[in-house]
Amino acid sequence: MKLSISLLAASLATADAGVWGNLRRRLSFEKVATYSPGSQVTDHCAIDRDQRAIENELARKTNESWQTAQQIYLQGGNSKSYALLTLSEPLRADVPKGTAVTGKNADGNEVAGKMYDTTASGAVNVKIQYATTDVQDSYVQCQVGALVGEDINMSGCFAGGENTITIGGQVYTYTYTPETENRSGRTIAGFSTQLEEKLKNGPNAPYTDFEYFRRYYGTSDYADQWVSAAFAGGQTSFTNGNADFSQYGMEGREQIIKKGTAYMNVFMYVLREFEDALDDCKRGCINCNDDPVHAWDEGVCFYTGSLEGQDGVASGYLLHELADKRSLDFRTGGPDGTDVDGQSKLNYDLMDLFALGNYQLQSGNCPSARKTKERIAQLMYVPMIQGSLRYAYKVDKLQGGEKEKAEGAAFAAAVLPRVHAANNEA
Repeated sequence: MKLSISLLAASLATADAGVWGNLRRRLSFEKVATYSPGSQVTDHCAIDRDQRAIENELARKTNESWQTAQQIYLQGGNSKSYALLTLSEPLRADVPKGTAVTGKNADGNEVAGKMYDTTASGAVNVKIQYATTDVQDSYVQCQVGALVGEDINMSGCFAGGENTITIGGQVYTYTYTPETENRSGRTIAGFSTQLEEKLKNGPNAPYTDFEYFRRYYGTSDYADQWVSAAFAGGQTSFTNGNADFSQYGMEGREQIIKKGTAYMNVFMYVLREFEDALDDCKRGCINCNDDPVHAWDEGVCFYTGSLEGQDGVASGYLLHELADKRSLDFRTGGPDGTDVDGQSKLNYDLMDLFALGNYQLQSGNCPSARKTKERIAQLMYVPMIQGSLRYAYKVDKLQGGEKEKAEGAAFAAAVLPRVHAANNEA
C-alpha cells in the first residue's frame, strides 16, 4: 500500500486549530529517518548502539569478546543510563520518581538527572537517571553499562569517590564507582524478558502478534531463550520450532545471535510500544494524548534506531536497515518499488503509516490508529519472509554453508509463528 503524504496534509488542513497548534509545537524534535516525533525519544533511539556494540564484539570471534557481547545484550550501556549512588546518610523524606537531581562530573561541571524510581525516606541506595537532550548526537554523556573500549563515555557521569549531590533541593554526600555503578535501564534482553509483564494486563489484551509467538513457542520470552541458547551453544526447549545450536561454530552462532536480537527481541517490542500507545489513546480527546504519542514515537525509534540519521540514508542496525537490505535483493526500492537501490518501498510506506498513526493519536482517533497499527504489523513481516526466501535459495541452490544455514534459520524463527497462525500445516 502506498500512502500519500497529501492525504495526511489534507487531514491536517481540516483539523481543529488546537490540534494543529500542538502538532506544530511537537514537530521541533529532530527527525528519525524522516519521521517527525512528537516527543523526546533520543535516548530510546540509541538502543541500536547496543546492537552495534554486540555485533562488533561477536565479529571478533573470541571467547572473551563473546562474553562481552552477552553482557552488553544483558546489561546494555547506551539507553536509559543511570548512576547507583550510596548516600552517607539516609534520605530525609520520600522522593518521587522524576525529582530533579544535580551534581558534578570529574571536571567540576554540572550534571543533571532525575530520580529513577520513587524512593522511600531512610533509603541510602539511590538510582539517578541522567538527563537526556533533544539532539541525537549528544543525547547523553554517560554511557557505561557493559560497554568496553571506545564505546565507553564517562565525560558526563557523576564524579566518583566521595562527592555531593542535590536531590529535590536537599544536599547529600555520596560515594560510588563510575566504572561499575553507571548502568542502563533499557536493554535488548529486557525487550524479551519484560514482554509478558508489560502486556498481560493491558486493556486491549490479548495482543494478536505477541500471541502468535507465545503460543507457537510456548513461552513469552522466546526471543531471549533463542539468543541465550545460541550464546551457550545449546538447545532451545520450545513447544514448536526448536533449534540445536551445538551443530554450529562461531560463524553460524554469530548470525543466530545478531539476527535474533534485532529481528526477534526488537521486532516484538516495536509492536508492544504501538500497542501501548493504543492502550493509552483516549478517543475524541484533543489535549490528553501526549502519552500515546510518546509511546508511538518510541516504537518508531526501536524500529529505526539512531544511526540511520534524520533522513534514513545512513546504515543502521535494526529493522529499518533490514528492510533496505532486502529491498536491494528483491529490487523493490523507491516510492513505487521499482528501483534497484536506495531506500526500500517498505520503509517509504512505513514512514507514511508512522506519521499517520501519530496524527490519529494526537486527534484522539483511536479506532483509525488501531487500523494503522495493524497495517504496520503486516508490513513488518515482509523482510522476514524475504530473508527466509533468500537464504533458502542460497542453501538449496547455491550450496550455502554454515553461515547461510544459520541466517536462514534465524529469519525462519522470526516469521514461522505468523505463518503457523495462518495455516498450521504450512
